[in-house]
Amino acid sequence: MQYLNPFYLRSFYLLFLCCYSGTIGAQTWGYDNNRIAVSFDGNSEADNAYKWPTGDPDDWGAAAASLAIMAKLKLQDKLVHCSYNNFIDAPSGPDDENQLKISCDGAAQRWNFDTNIFFDVTTQLREARSHLAHEMGKSTEDDPLYFIHAGLSEFLYQVVEEVIKAGNREALQYVFLLSHSSFNENEKRRDDHHTWEDVQALSGNRIQYRKIKDQNNKTVPDDLWHSQKDFSVWYWMRDHVDPNIQWMYSRVLAHSGGDADISDCGMFYYLLCGDDNGSPSKFETFIGNGIPK
Repeated sequence: MQYLNPFYLRSFYLLFLCCYSGTIGAQTWGYDNNRIAVSFDGNSEADNAYKWPTGDPDDWGAAAASLAIMAKLKLQDKLVHCSYNNFIDAPSGPDDENQLKISCDGAAQRWNFDTNIFFDVTTQLREARSHLAHEMGKSTEDDPLYFIHAGLSEFLYQVVEEVIKAGNREALQYVFLLSHSSFNENEKRRDDHHTWEDVQALSGNRIQYRKIKDQNNKTVPDDLWHSQKDFSVWYWMRDHVDPNIQWMYSRVLAHSGGDADISDCGMFYYLLCGDDNGSPSKFETFIGNGIPK
C-alpha cells in the first residue's frame, strides 16, 4: 500500500470538515452557492480632509485572503461584484502605489476571477455604484445576493439609493448583508455621509442583516485574523510551495502600520466555512497544498 503523508491526510480531512460544516453552517442563513458581492474600504492616496488621512491597510491583505478563500472552494463564478477603495470623496493615486488595486488585480489574475467585476471606487464610483445596484436590484427569493460589508457605509447607501430609483426596492429583501465591524457600520468620513442604520432605514428595513463577532483578537496571535506585530503565525504563507500563497503573504506584509491584520476575510471564512472563529492555523489547514489554477 502506498504511504500517504500524515500532514496531507490531516489537511484533506480538516478541509473536508470545513467545507462540510460550511455547507451546514452557512445554510442556517440560507447560503447555498448563491451570488456574493463585497466592497472593501481604504483609499490609495492621503485624504487630508479626514482625521485619519491614510487608507485602511488591513484590507490590503484581507482582499487577497478573501479571494483566496473563494478560489480554494472553486467559487470564482459566484463573485459578482468586488469594489475597493470605497472611502467616498477620497482622492485616487497612482496604480503602482494603489495597494488594494495591487491585491485585487493580483488575486483576479492568479485565481481566475472575472476582472470585469472589480472596481476602484476612487476612479470608478459611478460604474461601481451602478454595477452593485444592478446585482442587488435583480435579487429574488431564488437568486439572493450575499453582500460582505468590508468597508464604510456611504458607498452602500448610494448603491441602495440607486436600487430604489430604478424601482427595485422590493429586491432588497433578498439581499443578505454580513458584517463584523461597528467601525465600518458607523464611521463617517464626511458630515453628510451615512451609517449602516441610515442604509437600513432607506431600504425600509428590507435588507437581511447578520453581524458576527469582531474578527480581531489582538491579544492572542493564533486566534482570529489580527496578530498585531507577530508575523510568525503567517510564516506558513511565506514558506509555502505555492508561489501564489507566497504572494498572499507579501500582501499581508504590505500593511503600512506593520501589523499582520487581514480581519475582514473572517467574514468570507464564516459564510463559506460556517466558522466565525478562524485563525492562522485553521487558514493554513484550509489552504493545504495550495490553490490550483
